[in-house]
Amino acid sequence: MSQQQVHRVKSIAEFHKMKGLPSPLHPHISLFDYGSFACAKEINHKNFVFDFYHISIKRSIDATFKYGQSHYDFDDGVMFFIAPNQVFGIEKMDEIATTQSGWVLMVHPDFLWNTALAKNISHYEFFDYAVNEALFLSDKEEATLHAIVKNIEQEYNANLDKFSQNIIISQLETLLNYSERFYQRQFLTRKVNNYQILDNVEKTIDDYFNNENTSGLPTVQYIAQSLNISPMYLSSLLKSLTGLTTQQHIHEKLIEKAKVKLSTTELTVSEIAFQLGFEHSQSFSKLFKNKTNISPIEFRSSFN
Repeated sequence: MSQQQVHRVKSIAEFHKMKGLPSPLHPHISLFDYGSFACAKEINHKNFVFDFYHISIKRSIDATFKYGQSHYDFDDGVMFFIAPNQVFGIEKMDEIATTQSGWVLMVHPDFLWNTALAKNISHYEFFDYAVNEALFLSDKEEATLHAIVKNIEQEYNANLDKFSQNIIISQLETLLNYSERFYQRQFLTRKVNNYQILDNVEKTIDDYFNNENTSGLPTVQYIAQSLNISPMYLSSLLKSLTGLTTQQHIHEKLIEKAKVKLSTTELTVSEIAFQLGFEHSQSFSKLFKNKTNISPIEFRSSFN
């Protein structure tokens, strides 16, 4: 994806103008009904980077959106989150659906300035999930979020006073907290598919260590790319299923491989460390002891 293909939208007002919407009531926040406008054809086939947060629920969209090199169908209603500086694009647009609905909430980081959420918003990992990892909501869940959004809408459309910002930010934080809860539910309700991903993680790590042509340790990014999943979503999913992040899974598998080599071969600790991708045996020994409470030499000695 070349830089020339990406259109940066620097302000919420610019987004409104691009979509043919009235000017926002506030320069740093906007909330509107997704069914109230149609995407202009001249903006199709472009990739975008926003300088603000974009949170939305969208239904019945006659378009294919893309993230990287993958394409996703948004016929069903889903909720997804875009953080500033993330690339998001429309691959194609057919005739505009007459039944498209949902809402879009945009918040510029400046709106959060000098509040706790300005720092804490980075803790919501779903802003780093890919489009195909969007949140699929039940009717009850969507109704819960809709009620929160109505509260934000009421403040947005009222005459802003000194309380408005704090009330909106409080409601926004509630919205994000519910979204986090619903993502945890999604990890659990899609168990069959998610446990297949877990099996694939194990296989990918095994294949990496068994491949003599690889060098260095497998990274979280490598595992995620191999499974076509964003790194943050993969770690969140694994932690929900097993209590361990992707990095911890890599370490567990590495220690398992190391134990086999220490107990069944006469390779030195340095040789084993090198085979497992460590540049320095001291780093391997430190990790091994951290995970097992004994050194590689002590582990080997227990078999003699």
